[in-house]
Amino acid sequence: MTQHAPANGIEIAYDTFGGPGDRPLLLVIGLATQMIFWDDAFCARLAADGHHVVRFDNRDSGLSTQLTGAGVPDLAAVLSGDGDVPYLIEDMADDTAALMDALGWESCHVAGASMGGMIAQSLAIRHPARVRSLTSIMSTPAASIGEPTEAALAALLSPPGRNREEAIRQALSVWSVIGSPGYPLDRERLTRLSSIAYDRAGDPTGSARQLAAILASPDRTPGLAGLSVPSLVLHGQDDQLIRLAGGLATAAAIPGSRLLTFPGMGHDLPYPLWNTIITEIGELTGAAERLRAA
Repeated sequence: MTQHAPANGIEIAYDTFGGPGDRPLLLVIGLATQMIFWDDAFCARLAADGHHVVRFDNRDSGLSTQLTGAGVPDLAAVLSGDGDVPYLIEDMADDTAALMDALGWESCHVAGASMGGMIAQSLAIRHPARVRSLTSIMSTPAASIGEPTEAALAALLSPPGRNREEAIRQALSVWSVIGSPGYPLDRERLTRLSSIAYDRAGDPTGSARQLAAILASPDRTPGLAGLSVPSLVLHGQDDQLIRLAGGLATAAAIPGSRLLTFPGMGHDLPYPLWNTIITEIGELTGAAERLRAA
């Protein structure tokens, strides 16, 4: 059941899997995507592996606060360094820390995908004592590293659907470009989740504000170099939205991090890789817990 918590001056929608006595694990979702894209089954398997999982909608997505009054940023101006943005990735990281406060979590394990990986990285930099382990998935330390292909960028910037049917069609079109070429596109899953996302809520201009935050935020490489948290970096070798250079740069920046790349994987989490990904996250969080207890 979706719950709501005040966080950093806004309201965050979240839900949970597993028991409060298990290892706390926060899942951070990516750009223009709602928490439901951390699949129920994926979260349930993480819970079965000994985690108390919390997934949530970032600001400007889903059932969390929509900053509609901030308007639509001029992305061309932002790219040139002259545009105003209503918030940065750092602010979204502070949202995440505030959600942890509301949950009563002094610290937790954090896994983020795409923009969620950027938020997770920033959380570890800004609040190092609160992050027990860091998993950065298909992400990058800076928007200029691992830049998208022209086709992926065009798909990302395609206009949102004006109704449910158009929204589903647009989502399938986007994922057919940025998804995993080595695995079949799960059209049934994407249709179902896109329909749910359309019905849940959301101001379509929120994705532009999130993208502006990505583009305007500073390079996290120096901050990542100062981390001492157990870290895992996962990336698809065929990712067209954040290309492999982003994952390589993330792993190179974080001392002692473990890097895994997957042939055929694009900018999603193909079901056949779930076992490996869930196992790797579980091994990381388990090792981090043993380190804390030592």
